[in-house]
Amino acid sequence: MADKLQKSFKCIVVGGGIAGVTCVQQLSCSLPSADMALITAGRLIKAVTNYKQVAKVLEEFQVEEQSSSVLEEKLPNLTVIHSAVIALHTQSHLVETAGGELFAYEKLCICSGARPKLLAEDKQHVLGIRDTDSVQDFQKRLAKARRIVLVGNGGIALELAYEVEGCEVIWAVKDNAIGNTFFDAGAAQFLVPSLGADKPERAAPCKRLRYTTQDAAPQTFTADRNRRGRGCGPTQAGSALGPDWHEGMILKGAEQPSRKLSVEYQCEVEQIFTCQEMLHSTAAQQAHTPDTGGTWPVYVQLTNGKTYGCDFVVSATGVTPNTQPFLTGNNFAVADDGGLRVDHHMMTSQPDVYAAGDVCSACWEHSPFWQQMRLWTQARQMGYYAARCMAAGVLSQTIELDFCFELFSHITTFFNYKVEGVVFTRWSCWASLTHRGWRPTISCYCDAPKARSTSRWCYKVAQVMNVFWFQVVLQGGTGGATRWQDGGSSADRRDGLRGNL
Repeated sequence: MADKLQKSFKCIVVGGGIAGVTCVQQLSCSLPSADMALITAGRLIKAVTNYKQVAKVLEEFQVEEQSSSVLEEKLPNLTVIHSAVIALHTQSHLVETAGGELFAYEKLCICSGARPKLLAEDKQHVLGIRDTDSVQDFQKRLAKARRIVLVGNGGIALELAYEVEGCEVIWAVKDNAIGNTFFDAGAAQFLVPSLGADKPERAAPCKRLRYTTQDAAPQTFTADRNRRGRGCGPTQAGSALGPDWHEGMILKGAEQPSRKLSVEYQCEVEQIFTCQEMLHSTAAQQAHTPDTGGTWPVYVQLTNGKTYGCDFVVSATGVTPNTQPFLTGNNFAVADDGGLRVDHHMMTSQPDVYAAGDVCSACWEHSPFWQQMRLWTQARQMGYYAARCMAAGVLSQTIELDFCFELFSHITTFFNYKVEGVVFTRWSCWASLTHRGWRPTISCYCDAPKARSTSRWCYKVAQVMNVFWFQVVLQGGTGGATRWQDGGSSADRRDGLRGNL
């Protein structure tokens, strides 16, 4: 293999997503004189823009696709290699690319991300949404669709359920409320009416730079709900699929009615039939098929006994880490969710090999206030921290676990409402930060016996998040939920069940 060796680098990062790009940016700052490489299959990378530190543990940013040449111009010690990785030789510290080239490394960070976990890999009518290409495919199919079945209850599913217009949506969720990953059933009930209401007009169109893979200047992509700006030639990949990926997207079906959505709670997909399979399947024909509306390209049988025909199925049921081809010939420890196991220094079970972002699974002893969720914010945090750990290894320095892994926080927007943070606690309850009128408020959800401990913890969280009001919501038991409103008796405040900081 020595004759194929192209170059040796101090650090190599694999993957041009948020974790990988953040990693090389921080490495360039920590090791400005060291040669490093970013290996990515495409010519576009995802970069963090408009970064804002909202509070001590809360951050907000946008994700933008850029040409990799922009990154090379900013980081003079960086070499971007446009090729897919086909093999990793951890014993000899070599990375092999699809072009047959070998690159040696001293430290390696795998940031290859994840791919959609499809309900059926071999079904042409099942679509997963994860990156820009899949969104463009979704737009093309949706433009001709009368009905789609949306499966999943995470962030992508929530956004699609709200954004899709001109097409009937059957939304199958396995929980008893929508958005179970991000908020409780009470908050979900508050958001449900938004699914049938008219969406408010956006104040301004979404503008974002868009790049082609040819040597051309970036063009400005302008779109609102009804039109798309001219002058944007064909591109291999469109706007970045980031926290605001649906902004400026035209997600409209072939039907005239603006919005029609039905939610099937506490059910999953039992089987998917093509039109021909539906005609020859006795079990499918006997299933309850409400309002079929004629024949459909694909049919979805749910565990609640209902079967729906549709034009295609959107699988938004999570992701699978992209660990291939790194596992072949190596002895990596793999977590139950398929990710590469990493310790508190983001190091895998192989020496000098780190991992960050969706491809890894955090397997150190977690803080009781933190848990891993494969989100853009955590991809950025892991990439940043992995770079610091790699630099510390090169410089023979010690490093402490970053504070971002002590307290989970995330900012996003659902149904035109801004959710400013979610925190998990040691008492198996959680808190959300939302706007109540003019003031941001922390809400802690817990069982009644845990109220006193939770209120004390909520007080500390509110201080960290720069929030001045908090409330404790008790749930469970036969009495349902009891909510302490702001402005109660002084005795309640002394008990610590709510208060003004």
